[in-house]
Amino acid sequence: MNMFKRKYSKITEIDPNEVLLDSKNLANFNMQQFEGRIEKPISKYTIILLGIFFFVIQISYLSKVGILQIAQGEGLRIRAENNRLDHSVIFGDRGIIYDRNKVPLVWNVLSGNPNDWETATSSEHKDVLNDFALRRYIADPGFSHILGYVSYPAKDKSGNYYSTEYEGRDGVEKIYNKDLNGITGLKIEEVDALSNTRSESVIEPPVSGKDLVLTIDSRVQKQLYKVISDAAISSGFRAGSGVIMDVNSGEILAMTSYPEYSSQVITDGSDKKTISSYQTNKATPFLDRAVSGLYTPGSIVKPFMAIAALDVGVINPSKKILSTGAITIPNPYFPDKPSVFKDWRAHGWVDMRDAIAVSSDVYFYAVGGGYKDQKGIGIANIEKYMRLFGFGSKTGIDVEGEAVGTIPTPEWKKQNFSGADWLLGDTYHTAIGQYGFQVSPLQSAHAVAAIASGGTLVTPHVVVNTTIQKKQIADIPASYFDVASEGMRRSVLFGIAGALNVASVNIAAKTGTAELGVKKDMVNSWIVGFFPYEHPRYAFALVMEHGPVKYTQGAPATMGQMVNWMGIYTPEYFK
Repeated sequence: MNMFKRKYSKITEIDPNEVLLDSKNLANFNMQQFEGRIEKPISKYTIILLGIFFFVIQISYLSKVGILQIAQGEGLRIRAENNRLDHSVIFGDRGIIYDRNKVPLVWNVLSGNPNDWETATSSEHKDVLNDFALRRYIADPGFSHILGYVSYPAKDKSGNYYSTEYEGRDGVEKIYNKDLNGITGLKIEEVDALSNTRSESVIEPPVSGKDLVLTIDSRVQKQLYKVISDAAISSGFRAGSGVIMDVNSGEILAMTSYPEYSSQVITDGSDKKTISSYQTNKATPFLDRAVSGLYTPGSIVKPFMAIAALDVGVINPSKKILSTGAITIPNPYFPDKPSVFKDWRAHGWVDMRDAIAVSSDVYFYAVGGGYKDQKGIGIANIEKYMRLFGFGSKTGIDVEGEAVGTIPTPEWKKQNFSGADWLLGDTYHTAIGQYGFQVSPLQSAHAVAAIASGGTLVTPHVVVNTTIQKKQIADIPASYFDVASEGMRRSVLFGIAGALNVASVNIAAKTGTAELGVKKDMVNSWIVGFFPYEHPRYAFALVMEHGPVKYTQGAPATMGQMVNWMGIYTPEYFK
């Protein structure tokens, strides 16, 4: 019996569910719910592996916490206390300025980089976040008054910007400052106690400013400045300026003033000695003579006086007036002391065209103020017609500092000479561009362009794609402009503007001279005109300021050099 018990002692009990299992019904079980299957326990090896995995994770976590809290705890605490978030600006690129042929005149370089166009515009220098770009100007002289200069964004002693924009201070840099300036961006920097940047993030990207294309041809501009400066130095003129303007569009091809400051020197601001010399220079290099300089025009007004006389109807272009070298006006108060008004020489009998060509003062005394049987237009009409041609007002050019000038009138004399009455001699002197007459070179080129175009005043401008503004001088027949133009052409062919009788282009011109000083031993020398004569494209005005009286032809000779140069190097402007 005991043996029997030992033999069956390992037999385990049968689960009641197993008694009910019927192998022939297995097909009816839902296998998806494990019906008819015997459950098996999870392997002990799986449990061991899972335990090891979670143990390793816990050890790693505890180790990192230990490192941060024990080994690096003090350093991280200090960093957390000292680090701060700073907001700083990102400067957008200021727009580049080109000439009409896309030659760069003003561009940007990074601080410390060479003044090199390719370096300055390469892509690697476009995404600068930690510095602003420096402004660089064309090195050739003659451009500063048009281009101007800028002041840079400024920092306080702590390195914080209190001025975050470039500011144009003169020329197109000032007039078009809003267009040239980009939009400043913003970034956040994490900075430690030693001002070391730990990390940074751009939250507002900068926007670059617009580029400008000027109407200026840099080749013509550079040469115009050169001939003016060379003439001033060689002939003893104190200064000079010139303008070349498109008669149809108003585009300024060249406009320069000698002497000038350096845009680069003023923008950089570091050469204190040179800047100081500008301020003490008696020739006033900061004065843009082409736009802001005012001069007695002398005989360059005579073509305009001729048109006025024809329009008022006091004379026809064929009538001749005798110039014996002077006219004499009796003095009713002192019969023994008549007033004598001299011509610069005796010209004989001259009609209107020849009077312009030889610049007869007597002829224009007579048609201006009247003489014997010749009726004059009078000072009121002189003022009226000079204003019709734009004298005595601004031209509207997109350059700052334009001067207005003066047309002498009885009211002007009363205000400036203690209520003195207007005299016939005042009309005579005004009719030949003397007395209190004051005009700028720009105004003169603007007015001559109206003669060349047959009576259309066009607003001058220095930036391309500017809306062209034109105004017709009302009710003056085109034939009257032709008479003035023909007289100016004769002046070049056989008159006193012979320096412009060049082979490369036919030019119409008028000279002018204004004597200066008590001794009248100094002069301002003028030349105005247009070319080509047959189909005018460009008007010009040039003045050489305060030179020896023997150089009355200073301006015509200088402009003659200019057009000769253009005939060789820029002949496209003569076609």
